[in-house]
Amino acid sequence: MKDAVRAGFERTPLIEGEEIISRLGWRYAVKGFDPDRRVSERDWKLLEQAAILAPSSYGLQPFRIIVISDRDMKERLAPACYNQPQVRDCSHLVFFAARKEFTEQHIKEFLELTMEVRGTPAEDLSGLAEALENTRANLEKNGLTKAWAQRQTYISLGFLLETAALLGVDACPMEGFVPEQVDKILGLEEYTATVMCALGYRTGSDWLAPLKKVRFPADTIVTRI
Repeated sequence: MKDAVRAGFERTPLIEGEEIISRLGWRYAVKGFDPDRRVSERDWKLLEQAAILAPSSYGLQPFRIIVISDRDMKERLAPACYNQPQVRDCSHLVFFAARKEFTEQHIKEFLELTMEVRGTPAEDLSGLAEALENTRANLEKNGLTKAWAQRQTYISLGFLLETAALLGVDACPMEGFVPEQVDKILGLEEYTATVMCALGYRTGSDWLAPLKKVRFPADTIVTRI
């Protein structure tokens, strides 16, 4: 049955291409959210799953996704986010926080999860375990662990943004915050806030909403070989 479902996905697109482009054209980085409108629980679960299903290096997901819907917490975070109105007025505020270190324990937990989910014997994962350890050691040696983890967060953010557009949920990705202050407020120790995204629904008075999207033509930004 699972194979049949997978084959169905491969044969027939569930969403027409024109609809995807239309929804991506509809979205923009919302400046004004309606503070009284909330994303439904059903839609929010879909958005969370989309972010979780995003690809990452080896599938390790070296980050955490912190979802904030509590108004008091958003108020506490606002000064650390330069008091941008989206932080206070959105339905849900999401922080993607990257791991500061990539540890042997992280590898161990990932391999154990792989064995559980796929039923793979430990001996069959020896090659993967070696590759993961080599990657971990090289990243640590070259001081690249944090940067590597931070890059993974943007892939997850991208999946969140596109899924939000397909669901008709507005969003605004933002880097405008002080990581050290956000980390302290959220009690992050092993992770550090990298990027945030406000989600909800635009107001009728958002000045940016009626403006045309500005993008360079494909032939000036895409190289086809």
